[in-house]
Amino acid sequence: MSNYTWHKVFDSPEEAANEVPVRKLKELRIENISICFAHTAAGFFAVADACPHLGYSLSKGTTNYLNEVICPWHSYRFNLQNGRECEYKTRNATVYPVETRTDGIYIGIPAAT
Repeated sequence: MSNYTWHKVFDSPEEAANEVPVRKLKELRIENISICFAHTAAGFFAVADACPHLGYSLSKGTTNYLNEVICPWHSYRFNLQNGRECEYKTRNATVYPVETRTDGIYIGIPAAT
């Protein structure tokens, strides 16, 4: 089982929704890692910000009704729940777990082994 270091990124779901409205994205930095934080109708998600194709910032892209983030450079689409690139044209995106707790929204970063 993987261990994570959990980082609080918002004090409440309301704050997260105000900062990142539904269908919007925001780049966050945690432990020198750029993360694309997404808010969709399905909830909050976090994936590595660098597109696995050529490294462009996914947080500069958009989301769609399929719960995917779309890279603005070449329109590659990545599932926000599992990171899978929808057409198998490039590597999958790295997904980070997001937890809503009573005291805020947290993102898990894999602990160094």
